[in-house]
Amino acid sequence: MAATYRVRALALRKTKLGESDLIVTLLAADGCQIRAVAKGARKTKSRFGARLEPFSVADLMLSPGRSLEIVTEAETVTSHDALRSDYDRLRAASVIADFLDKVSVECQAEERLFALATATLDAIEVSEIADLRSLVVAFLVKGMAMQGYRPQLAACACCASATDPGDVRFSLAAGGVVCLACAGADLSVVPVASDVPVVMDALIRTRLADISELGVPEAAMNDTFRLVKAFVSYHLPARMKALDAYLREG
Repeated sequence: MAATYRVRALALRKTKLGESDLIVTLLAADGCQIRAVAKGARKTKSRFGARLEPFSVADLMLSPGRSLEIVTEAETVTSHDALRSDYDRLRAASVIADFLDKVSVECQAEERLFALATATLDAIEVSEIADLRSLVVAFLVKGMAMQGYRPQLAACACCASATDPGDVRFSLAAGGVVCLACAGADLSVVPVASDVPVVMDALIRTRLADISELGVPEAAMNDTFRLVKAFVSYHLPARMKALDAYLREG
């Protein structure tokens, strides 16, 4: 029988299985996705059900199963209870979990992703409500960069020539601003306000703990969010319902 093993993981979502079990989707510390069965987790007296709530970080003991891993032990590292008890924080954290669920892959490591995720959830838990949107947008921009989609903002993403600061266009396909010549034949090009690339660049370069200090005006952040949402939707193969709802509800 295969040996059990330990892993620190972030719980992304859970799905009911049978009468009392759960299937938990996890982001491991190395960035790999793990799907595991927590037997009896929905029972009132379950010894680890509450430790596998979405957004919680736990040290787990897993046993390899036929198709899914089996959770045999769970010890809470960070519960992130405030993310589940406050509606605004729940909505913001749900975008983070949904993104991670879509981009993480079994046996495909990206160690920076776990650190980014936990740092973002830590910040969402304690930040002012007014700063939550900035944190979500910063996470998405940084997360896309880790997936190989770092926005090109200093020069044309297609030909590297200078762009017109008075007529800024962003190519979703090329992943950056483009000059007028390159924009002409690109059906994924969208016009953006001149300050949007500046905001995106600042979000990429700034630590999550310092995002609130950027002082980005609400209108500029909203414009940036709409572009980032379009950028994410263009490149990710699956629809992110949490992101759609977050943008729609404002």
